[in-house]
Formats: sequence, C-alpha cells, structure tokens
Amino acid sequence: MRARMESLEMLANNLANVETGGFKADREYFSIYMGDDATADPVTGAVPVQPLIQSHWTDLAQGNLLTTANPLDLAIDGDGLFAVQTANGVRYTRNGKFRVGSTGALAAADGSAVLGRDGKPIALQPDVPIEVLTDGTVQQGGQAVGQLDISMFDQGSFDKMGANYFAPAEGVKPKPATGTVLQGKLEQSNVGAAESSVRLIAIMRQFEMLQKAMTIGNDLNRRAIEEVAKVTG
Repeated sequence: MRARMESLEMLANNLANVETGGFKADREYFSIYMGDDATADPVTGAVPVQPLIQSHWTDLAQGNLLTTANPLDLAIDGDGLFAVQTANGVRYTRNGKFRVGSTGALAAADGSAVLGRDGKPIALQPDVPIEVLTDGTVQQGGQAVGQLDISMFDQGSFDKMGANYFAPAEGVKPKPATGTVLQGKLEQSNVGAAESSVRLIAIMRQFEMLQKAMTIGNDLNRRAIEEVAKVTG
C-alpha cells in the first residue's frame, strides 16, 4: 500500500505538469524487501517479500516540438540542456520559453539569465531581430552576439530541481550536447496524459484491493482471537 501511495503521488505530479514546457516525467524503479520476521512457508519453502519503490528516475525522452511564432522560443532536437544562471547556481533545462530580461539579456521565464558558452549571460540589442542557428549561435543584424551553452549529462548524474531545472551531482561535469537548436519551437512535456490517467486509475484500484485485503485479514485475526477466547473460557 505504501508503494502504491508513492506511485499515486508521482503520477499526480506528472499529470499536474502535462502542460509544463520541457517537463520530464518521473518514473519509479521497484525492488523487493524481506521483513526481519519473515518465515518460510512450511509447504513451499517460499519466503514472503513485499514491493518497495527503491528509487525514482527521470524519463528524458523528448517531448513533441510545438511550432510558435515567437523568435525567442527555442527547442533542442536531440540531446542537450540549456544552461541557466539561477539564484541557486547554474541549472539546466529543456524549457526554451525565453524572453528579454530586465537587464537586456536573454532570460528564462523566471527571469534567470540564459548562459552562453563563455559562462556569461547573452546580452541583446533592443528592437533588433534575433536569429538563432542550429549550433546555438545567437545573431543580431548578421553579427554573432553569443552562443548558447548546450550541455548534456549521463543518466543518473543529475538531480531534478522543481518542474524544469536539473542540477548535476557533485563533481559531475557537463558534456557537449549532440542536439540541434530550433528557433520558433517549444518542447512540450513528455507526459502522456491518457497513459498516465489509465495508470492512475489502475493504481487506485490496486490500492483499494490491498486495503480490502488488509481489512479482511484483520477481521479474520479478530474472529480467530474471539473464538480462541470462547474456547478457553
């Protein structure tokens, strides 16, 4: 029941972010454990075990790329993450819904500066059209003003922070990405709403069945105790 509750919470969070750009779904990895007081079945010799969510992992599968009319909307086709300077340090994201910040630099939706390969924010000239090449080079008026820092990490070498940011584990260095940058597109969440809804219903039913089984087991134990009390009395 505890494992099913954790799965429900995880699926509910996935569904809540089905419209969050660049969101990556969380998945669970199940293992089993044996109680300290578990004993082998006298007939089969089997030892009872119970399911346990050993760890969560992030599904990095690419979401659908939605075409927009905004030149500041960027998506990565393939592997890669945008580097962003947040208040908590450098973080990485697949959400390329950018804008011009208050300082005139390219910024994420929360105002954090988008970083170039030199580790600095990309300063933009006001009222000058922006062109972004597939390698992340940002141009204005035909002149390069910076190149986006597009990096990638091995699975399990970073932690999820909030809905859209990732932070590398201590000591882990980013690697060059292989994906290409597409201007005027946004990556959607990779959460399958229909699939997640079906799983949510299935897990709820499993939880109800387990709850009913536990209730029946408690009733049988209570009746056994009552019958023993009647006989001994």
